[in-house]
Amino acid sequence: MMSKKWNIMFMLVTIFALAGCASTTSITGGESSTPAASAAPSTTKPAGGTTVLDEIKSRGKVVVGVKYDTKLFGLKNPTGGEVEGFDIDIAKALAKEILGDEKKIELKEVTSKTRIPMLDNKEIDMIVATMTITEERKKQVEFSQVYFKAGQSLLVKKGSPIKSVADVKKGTKVLAVKGATSVANIKAKSPDATILEFDNYQDAFSALKAGQGDTLTTDNAILYGMMEQDKNFEVVGEPFTDEPYGIAMKKGETTLQAAVNEGLKKLESSGQYAKIYEKWIGKAPSN
Repeated sequence: MMSKKWNIMFMLVTIFALAGCASTTSITGGESSTPAASAAPSTTKPAGGTTVLDEIKSRGKVVVGVKYDTKLFGLKNPTGGEVEGFDIDIAKALAKEILGDEKKIELKEVTSKTRIPMLDNKEIDMIVATMTITEERKKQVEFSQVYFKAGQSLLVKKGSPIKSVADVKKGTKVLAVKGATSVANIKAKSPDATILEFDNYQDAFSALKAGQGDTLTTDNAILYGMMEQDKNFEVVGEPFTDEPYGIAMKKGETTLQAAVNEGLKKLESSGQYAKIYEKWIGKAPSN
């Protein structure tokens, strides 16, 4: 009689134990492959499985990182407070292509140093800020097709003995901007020169005007803007690098990348790109 009673109790304990295991497995996933497989996509997609392009269309506004200190490309007008330039007009034109209205855009200031971190932190949707396409940067962001071709040059005070990059030697103080490809390029071309890095182009140009350096180096398109600001300075020598600019998006956002490329193609075929180029650069774009 006692043995039968213990058998019944043992069976009840076993049933409850199995039920408990089943409950734990259903919550945690246990060793089952099904719950793990369904959870995996959340690590590769934004919340809800949406893309940045979806988010842009949902909020009805595209947030673009642009320069505020680069004449001809992105410069904040001290009088009206508006940011103006080639990159600004391209960004607005793309907003119109994506959302149907160029006013559906928010511009946020970036520098060469802050632009990728701001993109990664989702403070901006894309970067339109004189950003050179490089193999190293392709590991960090998705780039559009090339939308502007530039080349690195030197800006000096008129009458300077520096006429080309060959004159940048030991003892020459070269001013550049943190995070820009121009720093590595000039170090490679003139390894014995002294490089002084600044947070933005206006600070670097102010330092050049104050005599803190002998030359300032970056893309020639940016230097031409500085030359317009102060006719006492000039761009010298031939460009010594190729600097193809691209619009950058967060890594993996290929849907937005495709939309931007399609927009750029439409701007080119419609002739609007050429109008924007001539407005800011002063000549027709070369093929």
